[in-house]
Amino acid sequence: MKLFKEFKEFAVKGNMMDMAIGIIIGAAFNKVIDVLVKQVVLPPLSLLTDGVNFQNKKIILQDATKNTDGSVITDEVAIGYGALAEAFLDFMIIGITIFIVVKFMNRLKKKAQDTKDTTVATPKDIELLDKLTQLMEEQNALIKSK
Repeated sequence: MKLFKEFKEFAVKGNMMDMAIGIIIGAAFNKVIDVLVKQVVLPPLSLLTDGVNFQNKKIILQDATKNTDGSVITDEVAIGYGALAEAFLDFMIIGITIFIVVKFMNRLKKKAQDTKDTTVATPKDIELLDKLTQLMEEQNALIKSK
């Protein structure tokens, strides 16, 4: 019973809920980025590379051996550098995309934290901190003038 109570306290604290929400949003964001990379960015790049499919690029170390009836005796041994190149390209595109999204979100956050900007609602904690700062500056000015 004590273990259940401790788990309940842990789950209700918010850390677990924040983590669960982050994982769910991350999974959904992964789908969006995957579609963006594979359906929006890679097709124009494929046109630029004249339709080269990187997935099939490899260095063959040993050819596959086949029987007279065509069945494979030993598989081909190859280094699939094309798959690595494609994974690296995906990584770079995803990294750049996430950088742009985070930069956009930071711009919105910075705009929301500016108390002088009335186009976006400023969070209450930022407003309170701004008022405290103004009061402290006024008090420091009064103290210096005496």
